[in-house]
Amino acid sequence: MTVGIDGGFVRTRRKAGFFEVIAGRSIVAFKREHAEASPSAKRFAFVQTYDTKPRRRVWELMKSQGLQENQEVLFLSDGGETVRNLQAYLHPSSKHDLDWFHITMGLTVLNQQTKGVAEEDSALGAETAQSLESVKHDLWHGTVEAAWERIEGVLFELDLRKSRSTATATLSRSVTEFDTDMRNNRAFIPNFGERYRQGDMISTTFVESTINQVVSKRFVKK
Repeated sequence: MTVGIDGGFVRTRRKAGFFEVIAGRSIVAFKREHAEASPSAKRFAFVQTYDTKPRRRVWELMKSQGLQENQEVLFLSDGGETVRNLQAYLHPSSKHDLDWFHITMGLTVLNQQTKGVAEEDSALGAETAQSLESVKHDLWHGTVEAAWERIEGVLFELDLRKSRSTATATLSRSVTEFDTDMRNNRAFIPNFGERYRQGDMISTTFVESTINQVVSKRFVKK
């Protein structure tokens, strides 16, 4: 069984702020290509700060799909503390993986900011872009130590020049945030390449339709 979890924000009444909707999809499928066609896939959603027993309801949903006490469950999420705590409570012996989609989105943002740096310093921009591509390659293969070394190298070069460039300072902050995020979730970074070759799911993209259905369509984002 594979369970993908993600969150979406909805504006509160009278525009007094936002609250987070946790939504997900639970799939009983042996391989990645079977995910969409799985007849036993079920969706769930709740507001953790309002619902009194959200984890209990998700647990019952999984049991309704035939979950056994000793059955392996793979949870995929963006690694946020909210969903990570939910996963640990639901099935303490389960496996938790960081969502590859979350990693690629973070790197995409960094690459966009690198273009701004390249307009001011083409050499630094090209070197940073190449290093970030290598970081992506390292994370894909689960070689996290190599990824940390490359990120540290990127930060060293950016820090030398950030006082003279707003674009470089912005990129430096973003790389630092990405580095912190990855380090906080280092225990949940598998060898994505190997899992992909085995046909396993590595991304919560199959949850995106759930988020759109619950947050965009049902609540119209408000």
